[in-house]
This record gives sequence, C-alpha cells and structure tokens, in this order.
Amino acid sequence: MARSSTRLRLRVSPGARANAVVGKYGEGWKVRVTAAPEDGKANDAVLRLLAERLELPIKSVTLVSGPSSRDKIVELTGVDAAEAERRLGQPR
Repeated sequence: MARSSTRLRLRVSPGARANAVVGKYGEGWKVRVTAAPEDGKANDAVLRLLAERLELPIKSVTLVSGPSSRDKIVELTGVDAAEAERRLGQPR
C-alpha cells in the first residue's frame, strides 16, 4: 500500500526572532525561522520545523523546489493534504 503524500507551498522569512508557522499565505503557508539564509541553514530549519509541527520524521519532509528562494515547495510523506492543513492550523 502506498503511503500518502502531499506538497505544500511555503513563503519563508529567515532571520526571524522565533521559529513559527505564522498562518496561511495565499495558497500556501507563511513560515519564519531564526536561521540565516546561508549554506542551507534556513532550509534545514524549515524542514525541522515542519516535521515537528506535523509530527512526522524529518526524513518525511523534503524540499522539492526553491532552495535559494523565499518561495518553496516541500513534499510531505505519510500525511495527506487535509491532515497537514489541520495540523498546521492548530495554535501552538
């Protein structure tokens, strides 16, 4: 049986005061991370933040596009779109 997967659009703000999923941003999500946008540090921070918020192993969250852009697409394995939206929308 194939595991469910989905893709999310993100708008990332590196160098923030705290790591957070801020909320909806157009068709995607606004994410802030404290890491600087150098040497992939901000990308790694985004993947760790999403894995934590979505309660997924880090290996289930993959950057698909936008490694040097604020606009990114990540693929989530093991969760469908509706469940990902529900988990991200929960207050923390």
